[in-house]
Amino acid sequence: MPETNTDDAPSPDTTERTTTGDETPTDDLVTTSHTLTTPDGTLDYTAAAGRIVLRKEVLTDGTFSGHKPKAEVFVTAYTLDGADPATRPVTFAFNGGPGSSSIWLHMGVLGPRRAVSGDVDAPEPPPYRLADNPETLLRHSDLVFIDPVSTGYSRAVEGEKPKDYHGFTPDVESVGEIIRLWTSRNGRWLSPKFVAGESYGTLRAAALAAHLQDRHGLYLNGLLLISSVLDMGTIRFTEGNDLPYSLFVPTYAAIAHYHGKHGDRPLDEVLAEAEDFAARDLPWALRQGARLGADERAEVVSRLARLTGLSESYVDRVNLRIEHVRFFTELLRDRGLVTGRMDGRFTTWEPDGGREHMSDDASISRIIGAYSATFNHYVRDELGYANDLPYEVLSLDVNRGWSYSDFEGRAVSAVENLGAAMRANPHLRLHVALGHYDGATPYYAAEHVLAQLRIPDELRANVETAYYPAGHMMYVHERSRLQQSADLARFVTASANR
Repeated sequence: MPETNTDDAPSPDTTERTTTGDETPTDDLVTTSHTLTTPDGTLDYTAAAGRIVLRKEVLTDGTFSGHKPKAEVFVTAYTLDGADPATRPVTFAFNGGPGSSSIWLHMGVLGPRRAVSGDVDAPEPPPYRLADNPETLLRHSDLVFIDPVSTGYSRAVEGEKPKDYHGFTPDVESVGEIIRLWTSRNGRWLSPKFVAGESYGTLRAAALAAHLQDRHGLYLNGLLLISSVLDMGTIRFTEGNDLPYSLFVPTYAAIAHYHGKHGDRPLDEVLAEAEDFAARDLPWALRQGARLGADERAEVVSRLARLTGLSESYVDRVNLRIEHVRFFTELLRDRGLVTGRMDGRFTTWEPDGGREHMSDDASISRIIGAYSATFNHYVRDELGYANDLPYEVLSLDVNRGWSYSDFEGRAVSAVENLGAAMRANPHLRLHVALGHYDGATPYYAAEHVLAQLRIPDELRANVETAYYPAGHMMYVHERSRLQQSADLARFVTASANR
């Protein structure tokens, strides 16, 4: 367990504060000192946890009238003691949702302490436990975890509207401002800089790469895109958009294989067949519509059913178009089970055997308790930060109310932003981590998007992919966590030293 310098940790009454109309919000960062034993030796590091006040320049009748507090954003930063800031990398990390805190990357794979949640075959029982993370990326990079407004302890200040931050552009701008503030206040403009995002956080990260360059002249060395989705059109099953029906098929095949639907066939063989089918025959068949001949349709139905583990009658009834939540509900219906969406290895009981959409995602409900309990303990007991606000791990209200007004009439995408950022900064490198059993952001959809990036051929070498036998949070799977930790460390080290 890391040692905490309690002399540096303030008493609870210095951080458990409420803001009234008579008070001006101020930063409430708490600093503590820690030690961690790793395979490289002992790490002495400093943690700073608390809220940074976001302010906006105010003009009245064209005259500057001050910086108005708008929101308080919770961050947790880890810096290696005695390191040279000119050469020491720093990685800014967040999750997605939208509406998710950074707890998953923080306590799952990147941070110096981690939640022990267990895995499919051995879930951890409450009250849960914390463990050291000797594989932490802190061995190679300082870390700054950011909770966007209305997640974690981040909130709009009194008199401001939280929904002003719940949209694509204001979200990118507010997270970008936190990155600029932290970089400036800590003298890190000349440090190698990385941004790590998971899920919707990958779309945010890609947009941030362009925004930070264009708005602040802040150029990144690399992006760590974990469970990537850069174009929402590849994963949203909307009227007239047949693309996801093909791009999800390899993931369906992987999940079916995991649950015994492909006998003793090797997974690689199943995926190769599914990818080939999803690339050629299935998209062609979907485009034909009523023009598809009876024999041709029967062949497509047979192949799609065999790959996905579903019955031919079901595939025929849904007109060759298997929506993802329907798939998770249908695959193991005969066993009274549904699979997880975030991680198709997980299963749970479905109380209504006739339900079309599953009532619970076990790949979230089986692990969220461990992450919530351990972080709520850790932030108070080890990081010395106390706040009476609930720590919003995952806000469905934020998710449901998210604004994509910037994308009226078109799919939500950061592909153009990322391409522009890479063309302007040819040193920007991408590491894309993908789970074969991820039913939220399927790996083949990410591959499709990467192939569409508008970058010259000479920049294709800046993009690398890594695959894991797990799901959306691949670090829940212990072997994948260890491999991913090594992959991320190698990428950051190599990209910082180019």
